[in-house]
Amino acid sequence: MFDVKELPYAIRNISYTDLLDIFIVFFIIYYLLKFLAGTRGWQILIGLIFLFSFWMLSKLLRLQTVEWIFDNLWGVAIFITIVIFQPELRKGLAKLGERGLFKYIGVSNKKVVDDVIRACLFMADRKIGALIVFERNVDLTNYIEGQVFIDADLSVELLISIFTPQTPLHDGAVVIRNKKIAYARAFLPLTISTTVPESMGTRHRAAIGITEESDAVAVVVSEERGEISICYDGNLHSNLDALVLKKKLYKLLEIEKPSTFEILRRKLKKGKDEAKA
Repeated sequence: MFDVKELPYAIRNISYTDLLDIFIVFFIIYYLLKFLAGTRGWQILIGLIFLFSFWMLSKLLRLQTVEWIFDNLWGVAIFITIVIFQPELRKGLAKLGERGLFKYIGVSNKKVVDDVIRACLFMADRKIGALIVFERNVDLTNYIEGQVFIDADLSVELLISIFTPQTPLHDGAVVIRNKKIAYARAFLPLTISTTVPESMGTRHRAAIGITEESDAVAVVVSEERGEISICYDGNLHSNLDALVLKKKLYKLLEIEKPSTFEILRRKLKKGKDEAKA
């Protein structure tokens, strides 16, 4: 058993290799939890943690039968985990191969957001209705219906063409995933909240509905008023100008988010400045 008196000695003998080892483990756990947050895998992970805690409690209380069951269950735990998390593992490995490890750490492509804003301003000026949904951590496939698979590079012209009235894809929403237009003509769940004003149309109700059930961010262009709104966490913010819309999207989608090293550099600089003062 570890002796508390040995703690100062252990701290003094921590090497750079030990720190690197700790950082790598922290990095893996952090991004694993970040990837699973909001998905079906997150709920399963919580269940596994509960089972593990119950197993440890059975050992502590010496519940021999329960302990025997869990001891034999962990023998096939790796296989069970792979089977349960198979969709999440496949998706994660595909993203890793497609975008590379450091793309996860780096900033998002702000050109995609800027192009969406430009398209929305164009459509708002001409009162062309539009609903654009940014997928974040939660996969939206299970929340949408009737969608048409696009998988196309996003551009201002393509967005305007999709939402132009009388075209085959103008109804429903566009879903943006991994900087590309994944789906068009996607029909979203409508909110059932009784607090939404009756004047709100189907697009706005769909934007509220999808953001109530997921962590998505939705941008709506009103066909009647020519206003641009943004919706997240089930809350709708209406009548936004280009600057406010850009600021909100940059923040929600973590555009130009400073790196870990930049944050550390700023904190060190702040500490030095405070010490001088």
